[in-house]
Amino acid sequence: MYNEEDYSRALPLLEELVPLYRGTEKGKRVYYLYCYTNYYLGYRIAAAYHFKQFSNTYPHSDEAQDALFMAAYCNYLESPIPSLDQEPTYTALEELQLFANTYPESPLIDSANSLVDELRSKLETKAYDNASQYYKIRRYKAAIVALNNFQEEYPLSVYSEQVKLKILKSYYYLAINSVEEKKEERFDEGIEAYYDFIDNFASGKYVNEAEDYYARLTKEREKFIQEKKESDEL
Repeated sequence: MYNEEDYSRALPLLEELVPLYRGTEKGKRVYYLYCYTNYYLGYRIAAAYHFKQFSNTYPHSDEAQDALFMAAYCNYLESPIPSLDQEPTYTALEELQLFANTYPESPLIDSANSLVDELRSKLETKAYDNASQYYKIRRYKAAIVALNNFQEEYPLSVYSEQVKLKILKSYYYLAINSVEEKKEERFDEGIEAYYDFIDNFASGKYVNEAEDYYARLTKEREKFIQEKKESDEL
């Protein structure tokens, strides 16, 4: 049944045979087929568990390396889109790291590394979306903190240009809505954020938008300084 890919009928039979042949050479084969039957039926959590158990039970077998990789791969398949809870992603990363540590010379190591890169990219996207959420809901002070924290955690992020632009824009909106005592300081911080953007992305996709906000910042700052001077004279 397994060889004919009739997995739904093979599964309950293999399930009965696993305990009967446990500890024997035939038991190893039965359990290995049982692991893959769960995988082919789409029972990925169960498959991940049993592949891991197989690798632990038969660590010196020819199939142990494949089983440990498949345990990690099943967890990788359970990793959701970035907007959802990423606990399965962290589990998959742990399992892939375990595989890489256990079999550093494996021919599957490149595949494992590719999966790790994909999962880390997903976590990066999740972190960027979370930080950007403060900007979307106009909590600009919190946005500046969150976006700066993101940049520290992911200094080479593919989102770096967008992050620096959002920091610049956040300073602008924070400044124009600040109390009088903090306006000048925040205008200056916004101008510094512009210079930071230009230092890194002078030829970037968003440079025109950055220059527009820089112009707004300098104009509003000059206006504020002038009004403050006139008020002081009165």
